[in-house]
Amino acid sequence: MEQAKIFIACADSSARQNLKYMLVREGYLIAGEAPDGSQALRMIRTLQPGLVILDSDLQGTSALEIARIIDEDRVAPVILLASTWRRNLLIHTQDPPVFAYLIKPVQESTLIPAIEAALANFRRVTRLEQEISKLKETLASRKVVERAKGILMDTMGLTEAEAYRRLQRQSMDRCVPMKTIAEAIIVAHELQQGGPAAKDKGGNSGKA
Repeated sequence: MEQAKIFIACADSSARQNLKYMLVREGYLIAGEAPDGSQALRMIRTLQPGLVILDSDLQGTSALEIARIIDEDRVAPVILLASTWRRNLLIHTQDPPVFAYLIKPVQESTLIPAIEAALANFRRVTRLEQEISKLKETLASRKVVERAKGILMDTMGLTEAEAYRRLQRQSMDRCVPMKTIAEAIIVAHELQQGGPAAKDKGGNSGKA
């Protein structure tokens, strides 16, 4: 597996160099670095790194604000560096989620495991979100197909099985998803019944 490209945002140049040294020695790639929050956010959006390390003491755009934006855009997991243990900061890092919270000066023995855990958890979260999105899409398609089946049963006197086979056959014959066939049936039915599709068509034709 290709090593993650890591972005570092830290005002202390010597601390940045130390982090880079540890990361490169372990085979990670450095996507970029910045000394302040505003520059960091611009570069992160452009570079799209695989993981971001943020110093909690960044000037300009705060580390937590950057983490929030990165989380909303699902760019990369964030590791936050802090000078001291602060419970209040830990509470704030839960939303947006920060995948790891390390105390400076950072040791390689804690940094590398935190990076690997953050990457693994981010991949897991991303995969779950994709699965949820796919399930929602599947459910929406089934609802459309069920409605189209009901229309065929009412208008053509078909059984549920016959209506489904009719949709399935048209889908195969036309090489399009069953949902597309079902949507066409629903629109045609609404036009005949003077429903939403008919009203929209009438409204549009009236404006033309």
